[in-house]
Amino acid sequence: MDKEGIRNRMKDSPRLKRVLDWLVMNQRDARPRWYVRLLAPLYQQRGRGSKVYASVRMDTPPYRRFVLGRGSVVESYSCINNAVGDVVIGDHTRVGLHNTIIGPVTIGSHVNLAQGITVTALNHNFADAALRIDQQGVATRPVVIADDVWVGANAVILPGVTIGRHSVVAAGAVVCRDVPPYTLVGGVPARELKQLKPTLRP
Repeated sequence: MDKEGIRNRMKDSPRLKRVLDWLVMNQRDARPRWYVRLLAPLYQQRGRGSKVYASVRMDTPPYRRFVLGRGSVVESYSCINNAVGDVVIGDHTRVGLHNTIIGPVTIGSHVNLAQGITVTALNHNFADAALRIDQQGVATRPVVIADDVWVGANAVILPGVTIGRHSVVAAGAVVCRDVPPYTLVGGVPARELKQLKPTLRP
């Protein structure tokens, strides 16, 4: 059975998933156990010339995908977490210092994420006031960042957001709705500041 077949079988069997989750994930630390982290290079998919700095926290259990494209870099002290959804990063993309990416997240090629950015597709459920929040589980809505996007320092990209091609997110923005292609957004919550027009060249 191929890797995708194994992943699908685990998703379809809650009991098997619970057992494997206990074997793979340290429940207190909410990260893969030390012996799983040792095996990470065998199941992560990294393109030629890509680099993940040694200080990056890679919370990437094998039952989800982590893909890093050719020539892409994950800078120091970042955290990549695919425990609740795949993290797929394209070619020649830079994930800056102290970024946190929680899947399911798809990031295109030639994307620049500055420092201190959070990209998260995960929310904690909290609607039932009779239960503690940590008893209510989590929900995910995929985040998509298209090719050729620049996200400024300390921005936050929230669940369910799609950022279109050649868009710019200003530093410190909190993005809670989709950003059309060729658009500059900023503020809290982020709003459109400018349309980015191509320059006509002779």
